[in-house]
Amino acid sequence: MLITKREKEGLVKSVSKSLPESMRKISLLLVFFSCIGFASYAQIILGDDGLDAIDYSSPKEYIIGDIAVEGVEHLDKKVLILLSGLAEGDKITVPGDKITKALENLWNQGLFSDIDIRATKIVGNKIFLEYYLLERPRLAGFRFKGTKKSEEDDIRDKIKLIKGKVFNENLESTTKSRVESYFKEKGFLNVEVNLVTEPDSTLPNSIFLLIAVKKKDKVKINDIIFHGNEKMSDKKLRRVMKETKKKRWWNIFKASKFLKNEYKTDKQNIIAKYNKEGFRDAQILSDTIYQYDEKTINIEISLTEGKKYYFRNIDWVGNTKYKDEVLTKVLGVKKGDVYNQEALETNLYMNQSGRDVSSLYLDDGYLFFNVTPVEVLVEGDSIDLEMRMYEGKQARINRVTVTGNTKTNDRVILREIRTKPGALFSRADIIRSQRELANLGYFDPEKLQVNPKPNPTDGTVDIEYVVEEKPSDQIELSGGWGAGRIVGTLGLSFNNFSLQNLFKKSAWRPLPSGDGQRLTLRAQSNGLFFQSYNFSFTEPWLGGKKPNSLSVSVYYSTQTNGVRRGESGRQAINIFGTTVGFGARLPWPDDFFTGYIELGYQNYNLENYVLTSDFSNGKSNTFTTKFVVSRNSIDQPIYPRYGSQVSLSLQLTPPFNLGKDLSDATPEEKFEWTEYHKWKFDAVHFTKMAGNLVLASKVQFGFLGLYNRTLGITPFERFYLGGDGLSGFALDGREIIALRGYENSSLTPVNQFGNTEGGTIYNKYTMELRFPISLNPSATIYVLGFAEAGNSWSNFDQFNPFSIRKSAGAGVRIFLPMFGLLGLDWGYGFDEAYQPGANGPQFHFSIGQTFQ
Repeated sequence: MLITKREKEGLVKSVSKSLPESMRKISLLLVFFSCIGFASYAQIILGDDGLDAIDYSSPKEYIIGDIAVEGVEHLDKKVLILLSGLAEGDKITVPGDKITKALENLWNQGLFSDIDIRATKIVGNKIFLEYYLLERPRLAGFRFKGTKKSEEDDIRDKIKLIKGKVFNENLESTTKSRVESYFKEKGFLNVEVNLVTEPDSTLPNSIFLLIAVKKKDKVKINDIIFHGNEKMSDKKLRRVMKETKKKRWWNIFKASKFLKNEYKTDKQNIIAKYNKEGFRDAQILSDTIYQYDEKTINIEISLTEGKKYYFRNIDWVGNTKYKDEVLTKVLGVKKGDVYNQEALETNLYMNQSGRDVSSLYLDDGYLFFNVTPVEVLVEGDSIDLEMRMYEGKQARINRVTVTGNTKTNDRVILREIRTKPGALFSRADIIRSQRELANLGYFDPEKLQVNPKPNPTDGTVDIEYVVEEKPSDQIELSGGWGAGRIVGTLGLSFNNFSLQNLFKKSAWRPLPSGDGQRLTLRAQSNGLFFQSYNFSFTEPWLGGKKPNSLSVSVYYSTQTNGVRRGESGRQAINIFGTTVGFGARLPWPDDFFTGYIELGYQNYNLENYVLTSDFSNGKSNTFTTKFVVSRNSIDQPIYPRYGSQVSLSLQLTPPFNLGKDLSDATPEEKFEWTEYHKWKFDAVHFTKMAGNLVLASKVQFGFLGLYNRTLGITPFERFYLGGDGLSGFALDGREIIALRGYENSSLTPVNQFGNTEGGTIYNKYTMELRFPISLNPSATIYVLGFAEAGNSWSNFDQFNPFSIRKSAGAGVRIFLPMFGLLGLDWGYGFDEAYQPGANGPQFHFSIGQTFQ
């Protein structure tokens, strides 16, 4: 509103009485702003020196002689003059729009709570202006009330309040809105947020902000009501809504709280479900959310389903590489099939099995390939499609680079990568390369990236692999209980070791690393009673050109009754052993297969140590050859989502006494050279159920055989089933197999004296349902539920694969890079064990075991 001179004369005179006489200023209100938002706080005032010079009925032009700024302490005065849009020497009209515009410009900065533009004097045609600006208070700090520490950390990231920031209405409104949104997304729909400002006594013109939150109870969903659905039941539609669930007493896995973002996604899931069933015209017409009572809401969704459609004719256009029949077969859609947009796109672009139309081309170098399905005719309930294809030229790989590796040498990574310069582009090779890099264990599998960079001009592509290193070395420092005594263990595993840099001082950071070799050192002891030392080294790429591995290990163990060497009454067993193994990747049946052969030697030295009823003194030797054929196609080692691991092994000694009658031989003659053949089969398959929910299924089998019945089965290398699977410190080569819900070794056959003697044959079946809590490589955590069964027998004649002991339970696994995989399980054994009372509820702790 513009106020004239006559209307303001009385106001000016009254204002002038309150001003100091020395200032000789009589204020005259020239203009109130038409913008009502700041009319109460901003004004233009003219001193009495120019009172008679201004005729409001006849605006006059002036030249700005000077502009002064008063009232500000923290802002640059020159910048403020610049922001106002006026400058010394500018021509303005009084009254006029330029002064009004200057006020608007300053007000819009949001920095001031009051603004005056004053004319201090007029000299001839020059007018001298003064900006009087009252700064808004600044934020000295803020705190929360009514919130948890974890919530406060999250809210800070959202509101982004900074000390010293000007606190205005916009900042206040934004802060309140973001805090409310945070809690509403968590299901607190009735949350109340109040912002209270308090003057800060330590800083001038500063305030302290209190963010007071009353969360109240979470709002849950009483009911979800559908209208217009005839082809799909309410129950089926509710099941599609993964995160938005109505309140049910039995629903312990999904809370019925209302979350806005999840609700939006679930509405999309409803339409996707209809589209999958052929209802491509389905729509949500409207949805309503209203209060049912103080703690719950109802949701009503109105739908239109439309008609159900079917595929009719599918024609291919632009294809020269493959015939129509081949493409149609891969597409997997036949005339008369229900119209399913999701299945169509999956089989065109990205089928998990690798059998889709795009894969045909992308795995054969056609990087620039493109296919677009076009609906050319909709007639009744039938749809005709035309697949318009652009095949393009085959692209060859130009450069392959690796970034992000700070520890691992480039050559260690590049040798695992299947995409080579000069080769045709292949999506399958990229996917396989990602898997190989993930299974190295050096990088975070969740952050592996591949960036193809096409060069259409020359028909080539550069491929960049992005990795992020994670800790891969492990330390084992633990105390255990065995044979009634505490056993201390120190183990070091260096999984990315570099032997060639061992003598380079600069490479010790803290150890020479980056060449992908594995070095393991392990020691166990409880003093005189038990000591064990192990060393192993593996070179995975012997010679550096092919994935042929070389493994070497040496170990020594001793167990006594605590009597020192040379003293009477000493009982002891000493074992020295060494192995040398060679492995290679096999090209057949596919290159997921590997072969491994190992030669091993063991020497047992017994001193009054009862190993069997008739062998307690003397030496026994074992020379073994081990053959392993395995296939590993899992996507990553720590938390596999899909793929399988299968292994078949045979470990055997030469038949030194084949055909001899050793019925009357002395124990020393019988055990001078141990004889056996040992067969083992392990298979585990991982199935991705939904999201990161994974079903792991495993079967195991083991058999220990003989060559000479008069010699009997060796007392070494037997199977001990039941319990947590931790080995303790038994020195007879036994193999410990876990089966939860039972005490250690309680599912192992016993002799006539009630002592476990080890089984010669066993089988075991396991199913685990796994769900990750955290996939962070620094602390991978997942929970699991399991059901398993198994048994062991003294000889093959007793073997019955269906006579098994069953158990079920739940557990948690935590992978820490420095310590490996740690596990805690609770299991319940349902059947009687060989040892009475060994079944029932049991807690089990494990180290380094993916499966118990």
